[in-house]
Amino acid sequence: MVRMNKKHINGLYHKGNITDTEFYFANFIVEIDKNDDPDIFLAAALVSRATGNGDVYLDLGAAAETSISLELNGDGALKAPELSEWSKKIRQSPAVGQPGDFRPLILDKKNRLYLYRYWEYEHHLSDAINRRMREDIPNIDRTLLKDSLKRLFPKNDEDSKWLKVAAVIAAFKKFCVITGGPGTGKTFTMAKILALLLELSPKKRLDILLAAPTGKAAARIGESVKTAKTTLDCEKNIIDAIPDEAYTIHRMLKTIPGSPYFRHNAENPLFADIVVVDEASMVDLALMSKLMAAVPDDARLILIGDRDQLASVETGFVMSDICDREHIHTFSRYFRKQFQDITQHRIDVSIEEQKHKPGIYDGMVVLKKSYRFAESSGIGECSRAVNRGKIDDVFFHLKNSPDQIDWKEISEPETLSNALSEWVVQRYSEYLNANDPHKALEFFSRFKILCAVKVGSLGVKAINRLAEQILSGKGLIDLDKLSTHPWYRGRPVLITRNDYRMELFNGDVGITMTAPDSKSKELVVYFQGVDGEPRGFHPNRLPEHETAYAMTVHKSQGSEFDTVLLILPNRDSPVLTRELLYTGITRARKNISIWGTEGIIKTTISRKIERTSGLKDALWESAE
Repeated sequence: MVRMNKKHINGLYHKGNITDTEFYFANFIVEIDKNDDPDIFLAAALVSRATGNGDVYLDLGAAAETSISLELNGDGALKAPELSEWSKKIRQSPAVGQPGDFRPLILDKKNRLYLYRYWEYEHHLSDAINRRMREDIPNIDRTLLKDSLKRLFPKNDEDSKWLKVAAVIAAFKKFCVITGGPGTGKTFTMAKILALLLELSPKKRLDILLAAPTGKAAARIGESVKTAKTTLDCEKNIIDAIPDEAYTIHRMLKTIPGSPYFRHNAENPLFADIVVVDEASMVDLALMSKLMAAVPDDARLILIGDRDQLASVETGFVMSDICDREHIHTFSRYFRKQFQDITQHRIDVSIEEQKHKPGIYDGMVVLKKSYRFAESSGIGECSRAVNRGKIDDVFFHLKNSPDQIDWKEISEPETLSNALSEWVVQRYSEYLNANDPHKALEFFSRFKILCAVKVGSLGVKAINRLAEQILSGKGLIDLDKLSTHPWYRGRPVLITRNDYRMELFNGDVGITMTAPDSKSKELVVYFQGVDGEPRGFHPNRLPEHETAYAMTVHKSQGSEFDTVLLILPNRDSPVLTRELLYTGITRARKNISIWGTEGIIKTTISRKIERTSGLKDALWESAE
């Protein structure tokens, strides 16, 4: 191997091995460095690439002495520098500082190289969480707490105990995480917790904010809370004080147009006593850090989500880091005694699991009992086997759960076309024949095609085109193949960018129809309103959107469907991970069809999302 020089840099750029963003950022760093050093250029380009791929920092130790490119300009493979030499050179650069410095790049003692803003996000977030976990909320009336727990959580079985654990955590802590798989009662538990917290504050009206990362997820938590409120055993004034309207996080924090910042921040915090964020696994590092800064110091923050779902699209794997999901944690001796005194329930742990001092583990609970999937449920069992990486168990359930799971080894576009034709026509005919927008939206929401990837013959774009061709061939849609105009009656659309003025949000799905009882043939796109009534928009008024017979698994987060068709690509891809398969399977309530080869499924289960991040260390190293 050979060391990189300036000729190699230009060659890498012109051959596309370095993107425009990486190239210009690295040049910016080299200009500050003033030594025109290819090793500094390489470090800057690689840290830019790392954050673009979802990592929070570049691990210099892993990158040192690795091959950068093969057979470039006849010079053979390029080689990154040896670690000690490279890190010494980087530390001496005026463009690089140590933690706490204000420099474009930050290199810490563990040879983790950050872009400054991501070091700052991580540092501020970990400090805020640790600060919130240091002390209990004072002056909790334990008599009131015991009474509320008995009434709101009346069952005394083992599964109900963990719901009470979540409630006690939320009562005493300013930071609480409730995690668990689909159907484990997270949202219903949260509604009961809000009632409990309101009862603990009889003399002060508590201001509560509900939020989620996307418009679709915000609508779902609002609907779930509204349903949960009808089941609460408490006074009407308490029920009325629980909001059932949720915001997107961006809307709650109030976006500043043309800026990555929000109107609500550390200097101008939210007006809230309790902030609840659902689908927290979708929140990236930058947004979580900004959210945490905007929550008042004396307010409670409750995060709800599935730690085993996909990582956020942007940088970081925050929910996983906060929960340290690779390890099993229990509670401290202090918390277990406190819980037992209040509820008379014991939390038994082994000697090896003993935690002697309070820590972050006292702020989170994992709900395991699924109320949607019974123990014998094929979908539930298969998703749990995927989550545990048990390949043989996964295939057992794929082959032996015919009532819920249909697995086909489809990998070629020709075979796919025939199979998809039957699936699409059978399930989408009902909404296409509906004349009422409310019914059309309801029928369409029962089914969804999910793809692992966006491009390729088995990706979202190709499947959407194929679905259109199939439905057009059957006379179910009037698709003008000679026109570039995308609109036709029945076209489903997915909003991909928030529009707060129109109250249309990323993840919202609409159906294109003519207005009922109208003589005009003008097309209108209908979306489900907050009040349950459809809202119509002219197609030309919509924010960014795309056709939505199929969507990516990433886009489906925060949604559920009665029946799901999950299509995996016929070639391996880095996006094929255990978390993706788990997320795709758990979008289905009743039935799922999985189309993909045995080899691709095995590869997918074997690969876990790995993102570099210092957040977990900052939260958990001091706690152990």
